[in-house]
Amino acid sequence: MTLQTQDRTLKALSLLLCYPTPALQDAMPEIGGVLAAETRLTAATRRALRPLVQELGQGDPYDLQERFVMLFDRSRTLSLNLFEHVHGESRDRGGAMVSLLETYREAGFEPVTTELPDHLPVLLEFLSTQPKAEAQEILADAAPILEALRTRLERRESAYAAVPAALLQLAGVSADKQAVAELLDQPETDPNDLQALDEVWQESEVIFGPDPNAGCPQMRDMLSRMDQPISPAPRGVVAE
Repeated sequence: MTLQTQDRTLKALSLLLCYPTPALQDAMPEIGGVLAAETRLTAATRRALRPLVQELGQGDPYDLQERFVMLFDRSRTLSLNLFEHVHGESRDRGGAMVSLLETYREAGFEPVTTELPDHLPVLLEFLSTQPKAEAQEILADAAPILEALRTRLERRESAYAAVPAALLQLAGVSADKQAVAELLDQPETDPNDLQALDEVWQESEVIFGPDPNAGCPQMRDMLSRMDQPISPAPRGVVAE
C-alpha cells in the first residue's frame, strides 16, 4: 500500500481517539501537521482540532489518561465501540461484529489489535486504506452515532468533540435528526458511580482477542512514516 492510497487524515483522526501514551504525545506535531494541511476540512474545523492536538501534545500524561477513561470507558453513551450505540445487548451486535471483521479481511485488512472490530479508531484505520468514496460511504452510515458523540462531548465542553465533527465533514452528509434524537435519548451513566457502571457493563463485552484492555494503534511507526500500518499499543502504562 503506497502513501498515495493511504488517507493520512483518517489515520491522524484515528490516533486522536487513542488512549493517550507518551508515544502519542511525541507524535502530536506530525498529527497536527497532517490535520492543518487537510483541505477537505474547513478552516473552522481545522482550528477546532488545534486545542485537542495541543492538549494531547503538552498535557500531563496521567491527567490525559484519566480524562480519556472518564469520557470513553466510564460513559456508555460515549463508547468508541460503535455497535454499542445501535445494538446494545442484542444478539445483532455479535452478528454485526462478525460481518465487519469479514469486511476487513476481504479487503486484506487484518486488525493488529485486541480492540473490537467496531472500535472507532480501528474502523478509521481500516477506512484510511480504502478508496475515498467507500470510506466516505461508511462514515455517512455512521453519521448519527458521530453526531451523537459530538453533541455529548460538546455538552461536556470536551476538546474531543472536534474529532467526530471533522469525521462528519469528511462524510459529507448531515446525520438523520430522528436517529440522532433516539441516540441522545439514551440515559447517561454517572462516570463516578462505579457500582452502576459495573452493572451496566457486566454482560456487555464481546471479546475478539485475549486482552480487552490492549488497544489503540501504536504510535511508533507514525513517528517516521504515516503510510505504514499501525500496530497495537498497551493501555494504562505511562513510560518513565
